[in-house]
Amino acid sequence: MKLMESKTGLMEDREIVSEAEWLVARKDFLSREKEFSWHRAALSAARRKLPMVKIDKEYVFEGPKGKETLADLFDGHSQLIVYHFMFGPGWEKGCRGCSYLADHFDGANWHLPQRDVTFVAVSRGKLSEFERYKKRMGWRFEWVSSHASDFNFDYRVSFTKDEEANGKVNYNYETTKFRDDEMPGLSVFYKNEDGDIFHTYSTYARGLENLVGTYSFLDLVPKGRDENPDSPMDWIRRHDEYQA
Repeated sequence: MKLMESKTGLMEDREIVSEAEWLVARKDFLSREKEFSWHRAALSAARRKLPMVKIDKEYVFEGPKGKETLADLFDGHSQLIVYHFMFGPGWEKGCRGCSYLADHFDGANWHLPQRDVTFVAVSRGKLSEFERYKKRMGWRFEWVSSHASDFNFDYRVSFTKDEEANGKVNYNYETTKFRDDEMPGLSVFYKNEDGDIFHTYSTYARGLENLVGTYSFLDLVPKGRDENPDSPMDWIRRHDEYQA
């Protein structure tokens, strides 16, 4: 027996079977899920063995505590995760996609310090500009401005007027078409006992999907993410912009 397609067409033709037949199919799929988990664990282990780059350049940020260096952002821990939040100078609102990701930060941030990790969002906009937006969204995570430094440019999430005029930028480790003067990303840093700081990892574009717990929930349900394949994130709104 076949289940008819939903009105959206996203249910496809799903077979209706007995409980015993369902259990056979589910156990077969479980073996594939376990294999995927093993591959993911191996990939994570390989990521932790990537080489590091020592950071000799001085970066200064503006935050609620005043001026802070990159070393200060570690806040007593040896590991630092920086989310490169798209909020450029003069913007009134943060990027819709970054805001979607940011809704997941505070929950994780209850636990990250227990594993020697500090999380900070960094934007090129001025602190006074995005603090209003942070209050509107009800977020608690640390958010600082790199407005007076080259940090965003060095980590390839902000681009110059010359790059914009050229129409091409280096983003996500390849030359690609210019899309915006601000782009999203995540960078990880390590500080040793001598105070030396190292860049260990950066990821961009779909590499950020691991931060989105909502996707993990949607991937469990019959309709999945139910997205437009030509513009997957066009359904996303800032959380105070959804209709009831």
